[in-house]
Amino acid sequence: QVQLVESGGGLAQAGGSLNLSCVTSRVFNDYGMGWFRQAPGKQREFVGRIRWLIGTTHYADSVKGRFTITRDGAKKTMYLAMNNLKPEDTAVYYCAAGTLGPGSASHEYDYSYWGQGTQVTVSS
Repeated sequence: QVQLVESGGGLAQAGGSLNLSCVTSRVFNDYGMGWFRQAPGKQREFVGRIRWLIGTTHYADSVKGRFTITRDGAKKTMYLAMNNLKPEDTAVYYCAAGTLGPGSASHEYDYSYWGQGTQVTVSS
């Protein structure tokens, strides 16, 4: 079993920045972690992911160039740096993890473990 604990988020103005963190209780072979978000009245959507061992990342087009995912192996922590925030980035952000197969791993079913979610609100 894997526990994921998120922190960060909060309120920012458009054009501002926020950072999220997600601590994982363990890592294993082919481990990957990702971020998803869910805005009110909308389905949860993929934001980006990182493959733990090699550090490669993949992002949704809507955040590419603005959001950056990194990880710290020693701290077992994944980070999401969000820059140039837009009101449409407002959502509950979820950390996810699991054994990732090849490809983009951009679907919810690619992930077995989920965090509790943290609110990000961007005002215009």
